[in-house]
Amino acid sequence: MAAGTESGGSSTSDEEWERFLRESAAGTPNAPKEPSARAREVTERLRAESVRAGQDGWRSYTPAQPKRPKRRTGWYVVGLLASLALLVAALAPGRVVDLFAGDEADSPSMGGETARPTEPPPSEAAQRPTKDEPFRGSPAARWANGAAGITVPKARAVGWMSEAEVERALDRSRDFLVTSSLDRGVLRGERPEKAIALINPHQEDVQSILKTAFRSPSEKNDPLLLFSRFRPSRTHLVGDIVKTRGLLTYREGKRGALQVTADVTYVYPVTRADAGAGGDDDEIVRTIVRRELVMSWDDPGKVITEPGTFSIVSNKFDMTNGGCGAPTGYLTPPFGKDRRAEGTGTEMDPYDRSVPVGRDDPSEDECGRATRS
Repeated sequence: MAAGTESGGSSTSDEEWERFLRESAAGTPNAPKEPSARAREVTERLRAESVRAGQDGWRSYTPAQPKRPKRRTGWYVVGLLASLALLVAALAPGRVVDLFAGDEADSPSMGGETARPTEPPPSEAAQRPTKDEPFRGSPAARWANGAAGITVPKARAVGWMSEAEVERALDRSRDFLVTSSLDRGVLRGERPEKAIALINPHQEDVQSILKTAFRSPSEKNDPLLLFSRFRPSRTHLVGDIVKTRGLLTYREGKRGALQVTADVTYVYPVTRADAGAGGDDDEIVRTIVRRELVMSWDDPGKVITEPGTFSIVSNKFDMTNGGCGAPTGYLTPPFGKDRRAEGTGTEMDPYDRSVPVGRDDPSEDECGRATRS
């Protein structure tokens, strides 16, 4: 490139070009001529220098970005939860009350019992039972209701029975527990016909007891040995729920029989039949009965029996707040002064399922005393 020339290849300097523009504007006849391409070149060069200097581009405009509104996520979530709470309150106000009760409704349910526990349940805070919360202040508040509290194990073939037959026998064993100790009619003093129908009619000693127990109760012939009953003229159940906890186990018994053992604790909240409207001012007592019953589902080819029935191998029970004195065929919970006077015998924890049933059987002249109810 020759000295004194521009990079675009033109011999005309900038000074000359500016003079040309002035003379053209003034109308000078000898003003030098420059093709329009040169003008465009200078214009482009000036624009490039302006851009390098950090100025806005020619005919360029970058609008300011609008500010995004602050997202109020926290308030949105709070508002959503508040709306859901109002909806729940409108549809189920009782459950909303339960959330803040901090009592029986707040107690998490326990899982089903799968083996005998190794220790008694922990003590609960002392709280008075009420009509709406009859199990408040007791371990039973966390137990399941009715038959749901009785664990039935998975069936397998045993002795003369196939897996399917064992499953049916286990279901019928639980049916007996329900019809003997949970049926509402039986609890009100009715004869437990459905439960009796499941007992082998050819088991003579048991049938003899059943024939006389309801007519003339005695120490040896007492319906309470197998059934839970209250005299409706004296005692009323509080609510429709009986709390239960227990399980069935099984093994092969004599002559290939299926031997099923039931160990279940029942908690019955009751009040006097002549109480007011059953309100919070009425005294509520929890009668607690733990039963252990061994049933034999015998091979009809080896033992005289009827299909769908079992023979009783043994039965025993513990009872607190169920009454003392001569047998009447009914559970007789003590109220008021009678309650304070009852229980002069051995102390026992009716909720302790870690020890065998019948460990503290009182003699005929004393009555077991519950350490808690």
